[in-house]
Amino acid sequence: MTPGLPPGVIVITGPTASGKGTLAFELARRLDGEIISLDSMKVYRELDIGTAKPSPERRAQVRYHLIDILEPHESFSTGEYLPLLARAIEDVAARGKLPIVAGGTALYLKGFLCGLQAGPRADWEIRNRLLEEARGSGPEPMHARLQALDPGAAAKIHPRDTRRIVRALEVLESTGRPISKDWAWGAAPVPPAGLRVFGLEWDRAELHARIHVRLENMARAGLFEEAERLRLRSPPLSRSAAQTIGYKEIWEGFDKKLSRDEILEALRQRTRRFAKSQLTWFRKMPIEWLAMGGDPGAGDLVDQLVERLGR
Repeated sequence: MTPGLPPGVIVITGPTASGKGTLAFELARRLDGEIISLDSMKVYRELDIGTAKPSPERRAQVRYHLIDILEPHESFSTGEYLPLLARAIEDVAARGKLPIVAGGTALYLKGFLCGLQAGPRADWEIRNRLLEEARGSGPEPMHARLQALDPGAAAKIHPRDTRRIVRALEVLESTGRPISKDWAWGAAPVPPAGLRVFGLEWDRAELHARIHVRLENMARAGLFEEAERLRLRSPPLSRSAAQTIGYKEIWEGFDKKLSRDEILEALRQRTRRFAKSQLTWFRKMPIEWLAMGGDPGAGDLVDQLVERLGR
């Protein structure tokens, strides 16, 4: 739980491409607020198109926090993010502005609401060995092994999610304890006093259509060129920065001599899976859902939210 929040803190969350950024921007303009990013990839400089950062025009009108605070080769964790979030909220409130926390990193939101449960430290010797195994055999055989050793974790991890499969096997090997033991959820927590958490809820087909349009717009804006530039960067991207959806798929597609259309289709599939994973996390949190549909105007959404807030 998050103690000592100033009154009136608002969180806007939801799956990728749901419109969080636009709603947060319009709400900040209406209510004299500032936006604090709840996104594990927007913290990195140079990762611009692939992370859908707010445009320079928006950043000139509304103040943003926790964007572009790290170099791409630096590692970053939830444990490092949460104190920065707390300080940003205090700073915004102390200047008489409304803190609007906006983004879709579910682990950040869980840590903000419930506190952070620290897992075992990384064992890089074991992890690197498992990663090498995954590069050779692919993730599916390792997922089958996880199914036999920790079925609770295997049930929650996609068979092709190499990073999470490796982490689960690493924890099991280094500690002898299934990682799923640390994933038990009780009843949904009650938001701290002074905090309202809103989520944008779309019909699945409409959300998928929005994802497709967003990726096409990113491609036109230079996503492929940005990915190639980052691939050649020295020093290279950190492990955490390299998890950004889009870059890895583009790099692998280039290596396989795939066309841009083929790479975009793989990226669409990956992004749809990611949105489904986000929603699985969010459903266990105390979120007030705003039903979305069609082409809602930003002003109408702000009116709806302001009415709920009683402002």
